[in-house]
Amino acid sequence: MIDREGTCFPSKTYTSMVLEPAYNEAKQHFIDSMVEIHYAHLIMLVEEGLVEKEEAKKIAKAVSGLKIEEIKTGNYNPQFEDLFFQVEHDLIEDAGDIAGNLHIARSRNDMGIAIYRMTLRKKILTLLEKALTLREALIELSDEHKHTIMIGYTHTQQAQPTTLAHYFNAMTDMLTRDIKRLRAAYETVNRSSMGAAALTTSGFAVNRERVKELLGFEGMIDNAWDAVAGADYIAETATAVQLSALNLGRSIQDFLLWGTQEFGAFILSAPYVQISSIMPQKRNPVSIEHMRALLSSVAGDCQTVLLMLHNTPFGDIVDTEDDMQPYIWKSMETLGGVYELLSSVLLTMEVDKENLLKRAKESFANVTELADTMVRADGLSFRQAHHVVSATVKELMKNGNKSLEALTLDLLNVQSKLIVGKPSTLTKEELLECLSPEYFVQIRTLQGGPSPTRLEKTIKVRLAEQTDLSNWLIDKQDQLRVSKENVTTIIKEWNIVDE
Repeated sequence: MIDREGTCFPSKTYTSMVLEPAYNEAKQHFIDSMVEIHYAHLIMLVEEGLVEKEEAKKIAKAVSGLKIEEIKTGNYNPQFEDLFFQVEHDLIEDAGDIAGNLHIARSRNDMGIAIYRMTLRKKILTLLEKALTLREALIELSDEHKHTIMIGYTHTQQAQPTTLAHYFNAMTDMLTRDIKRLRAAYETVNRSSMGAAALTTSGFAVNRERVKELLGFEGMIDNAWDAVAGADYIAETATAVQLSALNLGRSIQDFLLWGTQEFGAFILSAPYVQISSIMPQKRNPVSIEHMRALLSSVAGDCQTVLLMLHNTPFGDIVDTEDDMQPYIWKSMETLGGVYELLSSVLLTMEVDKENLLKRAKESFANVTELADTMVRADGLSFRQAHHVVSATVKELMKNGNKSLEALTLDLLNVQSKLIVGKPSTLTKEELLECLSPEYFVQIRTLQGGPSPTRLEKTIKVRLAEQTDLSNWLIDKQDQLRVSKENVTTIIKEWNIVDE
């Protein structure tokens, strides 16, 4: 066993199982943030008089000389435990032992957490950008389908007439809450751990606030122990991403049903369907099928993050750091891809408006309005009107009628006389009107209702919200860009980086 595994750290199996995969992730995701931290920490050390300016210039020149692309494409070298030690070795090789002062009042603990947070905040902003793309598409679809009458379902059964716009608007509002949860997660993530060092800060008089500012963090984790041990920033992000996937998955399930020939709500555009190898007529909705599966994988990867955190000691430990990160990254990348794909699928599908309207006209789903109308016209309590209409529908169904076309005023009055002792005062014309799905939708003008006039107002509000959400995203992106540019400007003023 010793011959196979080696006699010193790291063993071959540990290398292949843990260190090499972690290195491969780090070199792709962490190297840029690591360089930013090197510069920011060095600037602060100079400003606080902890490192001489000339020495700092030598260190900065070595940092600028790091062969980043070679690192990103290079292989793991067991001589170095991880990316940090490899980079530190390269800096000392270039600048001499003085480069070791870059680690004054700093640990891999606080530095590692800062790198994780810097990486995660960028990925959150990328995901939010894609979520806003879907939200914009849903608003567009809401506007397009204000007059597309369809039946709404509760308990998987026909409930009441509404519009496809009403459904898309509901999706918009749920997605908005997902976006707000991701924004909240961003606020938690975007806090600096730098200066916490290993666990207890440092005896050196460093300026934690200055490093926070240079790295574009909006807040600082006050307690040093919490800074290196608190992994809930990842868990909060995972929870927000997981719920976003679960929320969207419910609509994906609806779309799979609505795309069947039996339901006939829409036909997917050709780029999003596949044929069968044996059945010539098939148009398989594989794009939606894959989205359903991928959203489940998002939920699973996020659950993995939460379970990896479960029952771990409240201290700096690698199983809440290196091993956990790839799962949250993958879940966010997948969710963002689904947002983009779904936007394209929905914007290019062909909705069968006539079929949806026909089904709504024939359905008993319209009779809620008949009961409401009898309350207004006949002075009945709603429960009385409900009994009359329910009995009428049951009588029709008992006689084999499955369409509203068979609901006549005479049949309604038979039940009205039996239940409340008098016929309805409705005319035939009034009966037909209140059984119309178009009328049903039209008069539901209350806030949150499906009437076209109400949805026009709602869409204006959602568009204004879209602008606000987009501006928030732009503002955060600008903050990170400006802080990075400020660091670059300072380093350039030291005359060690080519213009």
